[in-house]
Amino acid sequence: MLISNELNDAINSQIGREFGAHLQYVNIATYFDSQGLKKFAEFFYKQAEEERDHAMKFVKYIVDAGGDVHIPPVSAPQSTFKSAEEAVELSLTWETEVTRQIYNLMDIAMNQKDYIARQFLDWFTNEQLEEVSTMENLLRIVRMAGERNLIMLEAYISHGD
Repeated sequence: MLISNELNDAINSQIGREFGAHLQYVNIATYFDSQGLKKFAEFFYKQAEEERDHAMKFVKYIVDAGGDVHIPPVSAPQSTFKSAEEAVELSLTWETEVTRQIYNLMDIAMNQKDYIARQFLDWFTNEQLEEVSTMENLLRIVRMAGERNLIMLEAYISHGD
């Protein structure tokens, strides 16, 4: 077995959080979809799929490392939002927290001199730079535009395609 019990348990917890993020992003996407903001919805549906993919990367790693996958219960995501700003701010808060969680996994791997896990987790640390940066920028743009001008942001997001 190439994974310690401690890291195995910590990654199992992360799998649950990634699946939870998947569900949260689906709810955010449906909020935007119901507002007629299709590009925002598309953006967050894509984010949801990325979180699901992240969970599956962790699952596959545990299996490949000879560990045991135990997916914990997933808390219900927030399903209503007062504003686009609240929805995007929740996303930024989540991505910042995930960064801290990934750092914690990396700390465990480093303390155990688990070089395979460190290399695996490098992908996630790089991914978090992109995720946090994207959400910070989106929140900044949403705040500048304001709720009344969100339709303009649809065009802005379209240019990112």
